[in-house]
Amino acid sequence: MADPSVKLELAGHEVVVTNPEKVFFPERGYTKLDLVNYYVSVADGALRGVRDRPMVLKRFVNGAAGEPFFQKRAPKGLPSWLRTAEVHFPSGRTADLVVCDDVAALAWAANLGCIDLNPWPVRTADRDHPDELRIDLDPTPEASFAQVREVALSVEEVLEELGYRGYPKTSGSRGIHINVRIQPRWEFDEVRRAALALGREVERRSDLATTAWWKEERHGVFVDYNQNARDRTVASAFSVRPTPDARVSYPVQWSDVPSIELADFTMATVPELYRKSGDASAPIDDVNYSLEPLLELVQRQEREGLGEAPFPPHFPKAEGEPIRAQPSKRRASPR
Repeated sequence: MADPSVKLELAGHEVVVTNPEKVFFPERGYTKLDLVNYYVSVADGALRGVRDRPMVLKRFVNGAAGEPFFQKRAPKGLPSWLRTAEVHFPSGRTADLVVCDDVAALAWAANLGCIDLNPWPVRTADRDHPDELRIDLDPTPEASFAQVREVALSVEEVLEELGYRGYPKTSGSRGIHINVRIQPRWEFDEVRRAALALGREVERRSDLATTAWWKEERHGVFVDYNQNARDRTVASAFSVRPTPDARVSYPVQWSDVPSIELADFTMATVPELYRKSGDASAPIDDVNYSLEPLLELVQRQEREGLGEAPFPPHFPKAEGEPIRAQPSKRRASPR
């Protein structure tokens, strides 16, 4: 039987796409090779979000309809041209993660079933100090995308007042992400704490926003500050998401936010949009901001009685962190 694999020459390297006709998006009929070709077509934009960053491999080996698994260690038998970087997890363990630096690496990851790309917010030269503040607006099941857009504009207002420029993109799922390039001088906990302060300020201004960690206390749109904790990742710009219509996490201009719809940006539409309009987040590396204005907001909120908030479950207990248990369980009377 003839080998069905497809060999691509990309960035001076050979990338073998195995099982190229395997269907990854059953409702649209898109195959693994379609996914690889998509990333090749938007490579410059996609690399802006992942280049020189350790990346977790979120692998959908059975396509978008299957359950993914997270591979936090680089697989054996890596191509000689693909590099790795060691990272430290909250548990104290370490691992070598893959780093995607060129279009060949993007195609290689897609061939492994990485539908979306999930880089750490650090560069390989300094893996303990993030250079990206990530604001993840995650709607509750009852919230509409119109409400997400409204909260995003509140985030823009707060960022501008503090002297920052944020770069919005659709999440490709139900929300919006806003990235801010920062100087890599502060540790993960400080960046996370700054994101919490930002979220609380947005929450103060908008009845639609919440920073409540526990789902039973949330309403509207959750500002997920914990996406800035060590070892947490979000899908990067131009990532395809495992939705039936293969939606894409697509960078947009702030002026477009009031009118965008998530279904506008898919694996089928984005290559042409990108060709015509370019990458709205292209200037993100022009300025890297100090975290100080947000840390001053942290201090002001602490004087007002707003202290630490819960970390994700698998993190070590932090100083000043409230009880890490659902409020309904904390209120339950012992029998």
